[in-house]
Amino acid sequence: PLITQKKHERHKNKKTKSHRDPTREMKQATKRPQEVVSTEEERPYKRSNMGTRSRSNRVSGNDDVEARPSQSSTAKRGLPQPTPDNIRSLELSPKTERALVAFCANDNTLEDSLPLALTDKPEPDHGAHQYIYQRQEYDEGMLVYSTSMVVDARTNDAMRSPFLLYNVGLTHLSRGKYQEARRWFQLALERLQLVSDNPQAAMAVVETYHNLGYCHYHLGDNKTAMRLYQEALALVREHGLGELQEAASLNCIAVLLFHNGMKEGRQEILTFFERVLAIYRAFKGVESAECATCLNNIGRLHYLNANYDMALNAYSQSLEIRRKVLGPMSIDVAATICNKGQTHHQQGELDQAMDCYKEFLKVAPARLGSKHRDIAVIFKCMAEIHHEKGDLDTARSMYEKALQAGRSALGNYHPDLASTLNKLGNLYYELEDLDTALRYYNEGLKVEKVTLDAHHPHIIVTLMNIAQIHRHRGNLAAALTKYREVHVLQLNANGPNSIEVATTLTNMGLIQHQIKSHAAAFESYQEALRIQRDHYKSDDHLEIASTLNSIGLVLFNQKVYELAKECFYDSLRIRKKLLGADHRDVAILWYNIATIYLETGEDDRAITYYEETLRVERKALGNSHCDVVLTLQHLGLVHQQRGELEKALVYFNEALSIERTRAGRSKTSVAKLLNLIGNIHLQQAEMTDMMKCYSEASRIYRDHGPHDTLVIAGYNFYGLRKLHPPCAPVA
Repeated sequence: PLITQKKHERHKNKKTKSHRDPTREMKQATKRPQEVVSTEEERPYKRSNMGTRSRSNRVSGNDDVEARPSQSSTAKRGLPQPTPDNIRSLELSPKTERALVAFCANDNTLEDSLPLALTDKPEPDHGAHQYIYQRQEYDEGMLVYSTSMVVDARTNDAMRSPFLLYNVGLTHLSRGKYQEARRWFQLALERLQLVSDNPQAAMAVVETYHNLGYCHYHLGDNKTAMRLYQEALALVREHGLGELQEAASLNCIAVLLFHNGMKEGRQEILTFFERVLAIYRAFKGVESAECATCLNNIGRLHYLNANYDMALNAYSQSLEIRRKVLGPMSIDVAATICNKGQTHHQQGELDQAMDCYKEFLKVAPARLGSKHRDIAVIFKCMAEIHHEKGDLDTARSMYEKALQAGRSALGNYHPDLASTLNKLGNLYYELEDLDTALRYYNEGLKVEKVTLDAHHPHIIVTLMNIAQIHRHRGNLAAALTKYREVHVLQLNANGPNSIEVATTLTNMGLIQHQIKSHAAAFESYQEALRIQRDHYKSDDHLEIASTLNSIGLVLFNQKVYELAKECFYDSLRIRKKLLGADHRDVAILWYNIATIYLETGEDDRAITYYEETLRVERKALGNSHCDVVLTLQHLGLVHQQRGELEKALVYFNEALSIERTRAGRSKTSVAKLLNLIGNIHLQQAEMTDMMKCYSEASRIYRDHGPHDTLVIAGYNFYGLRKLHPPCAPVA
């Protein structure tokens, strides 16, 4: 039928990052598959925000596996190595006290001894996929009390034991041994609670709560950390320990709330940070390191809320202070530069973003090593910029660097790796290297299935990208299989009435329509329509119009013309209401309705609606669009079938004139129009014009369309004489 020769509607990607737009009946495939995002708290560009990810990749059930410390001075002097288990009595023996003092002798402050990078590596399980966890600790203002408690002759006897235990915990903390530090801080807290009436005890308890909370935070137990910081804040307020101590506790609570990612609490978090900033400005000065850290935290919150101008303002203030206080080579300066770059990236300011990323890379590799997770993240961000600018070769190189660094830092199975693999798949899809694209998508899917929940949206998106490639290659059965996998996952994750299920059903319906499984396509589209109507609570929605049009196409192919026409008219009403009478999608409905009238023998009405199609297309698309050429061709065919050869010739010649000058034209489409015009001349006994058209069409077919050939209007004199009397004498 003529309807199958008409231009098809094109898929449109939704602007959400997790799901595709429902299939638009006969549209072309999207140019670029949907991108997959990382599992971190990231915005649409999938970029991590420095300082926000210290909690996100903890392997459930894995405690810190800590490096064995070097032999301490206590062992050299023959004193017992202190452990919480061998300190049971309330009072420390002189020998144990000397051991504790010796253990902490060289660790009076942590400010200069904290490691830049803290790496926790679980023991490799050779029977399973190895997962390497790596975290770079940027300053969030969480480690406030980093100085040892003084234990000397003036120290109250009741406080000596908890102070020493606290100092041992602080020493372990400085080495990144959070499990061990937590045990010592807990022991110190128990001792402090026994002497709670001592004037020195309140502040010591606050400091112990803080460092215990810090250990739990690093061990992934945010709930316990929050409780400890809240108890510290209550104690500060109860004993009036000062606004600086209150600011320290409020900042830690706000950082934990930030990492919990609850949208409804973000205004409260901002209030906390602003209160902290006001206190630090009053007591520490406006250019203090504490103010810079708080401003960086505020910037991260604005970034998460998509308030990018406010985020840039906070980051710029923080960066100015940090450069003065910490120096240009500080890793925290680099972190703020990176945050600033990601914000520029979100705003589409690609050159400013690239400058920030390059500046980050001047500092970070020397401090973190070249094979670090954050280096991989920035390589990926830089690749995205080259990708967005259309520099695909450079983008490919940067994605491959990101992949190499990520594998070195994180192992072969990590959500970040899956994100980079999927981006490489997208890039190769755009390069039309479908085999390589499919390979990267399959690699990404393998990683996602290991590291993510079975029904995670990223797995669904990757499966849809794979289905898209199979469909693009004409492997419709494989594409349908992948869409069915997606359908099952969505049913389990979201239930049978979710709009995501409707999206997948329309994709399945399109493929079933293409393989001529019309009954199955009809069922898929009907179920999608039911879900859409329940979801949108009204028929006046473009997705419903699209599904109605798809159902109409299926019914048309089943020759159920009256029902098909009703679907087309319903879709037309919705689109005219929502898009206006002169939109290209409205023209498609006019065309489909015209074709039904042509099939049912109502030529006059068919011509009327084809002419309306042509009017809308010219207004919406311009006179040189390929859709205009096709509609002119169909109008010519209708007039030719009616024997109105002069009118047919007018439409064919206009179509040929446009096609010869149209950018991106197909040589064979010119040949087909010449063939049609040659047939009209044959029917009119205009042999010279006929031969010109046939000869040119034949040459084009020979050079550009080896599988095409001329189609002549008649092959015997009798048939020509009966059908076209004017040409009989010449024939």
